[in-house]
Amino acid sequence: MGWCNTDDPIEGEKLGTFACGLSIDAETKTRGYAASAYYTPEVAKRPNLEVLTEAFVEKILTKGSDSSVEATGVSVRTKDGSNHEIVAKKEVILSAGAIQSPQVLELSGIGQKTLLEKHGIPVVLDSPGVGENLQDHAISAPSFEIADGQFSGDIMRDPNIVQAVLHQYITTKTGPLVGIPISLTMLPLVDSDGRISHEEIAKLTKEYINDKGLPLWKKKQYEQLEKQILGPKEAAGYAMMLPLQLNISSGATQMNALLAPTHPKNFITIMAVNNHPFSRGFCHVRSADPKEKPFLDPQYLSHPLDLEILARYTQYIETIIKTEPFASLLKPSGRLPEGKEAKDLDTAKEIVKERLLSTFHPTGTCAMMPRELNGVVDSRLKVYGTKNLRVVDASIFPMETLGNIQATVYAVAEKAADIIKEDWKM
Repeated sequence: MGWCNTDDPIEGEKLGTFACGLSIDAETKTRGYAASAYYTPEVAKRPNLEVLTEAFVEKILTKGSDSSVEATGVSVRTKDGSNHEIVAKKEVILSAGAIQSPQVLELSGIGQKTLLEKHGIPVVLDSPGVGENLQDHAISAPSFEIADGQFSGDIMRDPNIVQAVLHQYITTKTGPLVGIPISLTMLPLVDSDGRISHEEIAKLTKEYINDKGLPLWKKKQYEQLEKQILGPKEAAGYAMMLPLQLNISSGATQMNALLAPTHPKNFITIMAVNNHPFSRGFCHVRSADPKEKPFLDPQYLSHPLDLEILARYTQYIETIIKTEPFASLLKPSGRLPEGKEAKDLDTAKEIVKERLLSTFHPTGTCAMMPRELNGVVDSRLKVYGTKNLRVVDASIFPMETLGNIQATVYAVAEKAADIIKEDWKM
């Protein structure tokens, strides 16, 4: 279909197809992640490092107020239910992620003044941006029945096959349990007719960018999003194939429920992902009780452009599956949601709403932006109004990344380490 080039996606620019890398340790054939990559036996031996497991951070301890707040330590609750205070000699670094970092800040009295007062939390620092600006990549995920003679991951509903591939993995460290290849095609804005023209994109975005009711921080973000979507080399979204059906209609978000093949026939899923969402959600504490989970609302599709964009990508998926040699691998009428084909934009929008799920890429809730634009941390990752409290995780991204957030999270962490060392040398 013409989407083929040699650009390296790791370089940040890519239009076309590639196989997405997996975080697999080349020697052990096990999942690689931050702990196995960075917390090595050599690191564990360092005399100045102590890792506390099953210790839940309840809040950051502070002194001072307004623009001169100093973090003095953290309060943690251990497995036996007892509380302990850990004193900070230099600074506190919060790395709890885009959901729990704002929760910890709010429990510590750093956040929106009215929200903290509502829950009876003493206000240490009024920071309106904490917990706001939540972004995530939303997916439209229609599934398609495969042709007779083909097979997909849905055959794993057979316990005999599960035992066979498990045995294969244990004995040879090969097979599907090492990791399922995921193929991606990074795309500009497209619909059933292919690439959407520059003029049509500008027409789509103009009314929303020029909305006089937008707060300044959101207007600046939307202007940046418009530039990205209009860029000739910009992947506004992507299509991603998963070789099995997704169980979305139940409303469950747990991974084991999503991947459970509930339909008796065999399917694959082609997902459309909106790289640059306009919708903004929030994440806030429900009470002063640190044991209570925060209230999370990503507000998917709350901005009409997100539905418009995802619907157009969903239309293009129909073009993909009807193009040979792919078309012969599928049954023309078998699909989930059943009986719905994205022949027009309105039906495509219905499919998006029915087959919507998260990509699990939450960002933005402690954004690195100017303070007057609702920013929470500065360019040195310090929380505005504090002397020695930093946030280092995906919550500091002002805007959602292009594709998966993992590599950017690691890059921010490594850059933060350099920044911290620079500051303490000074």
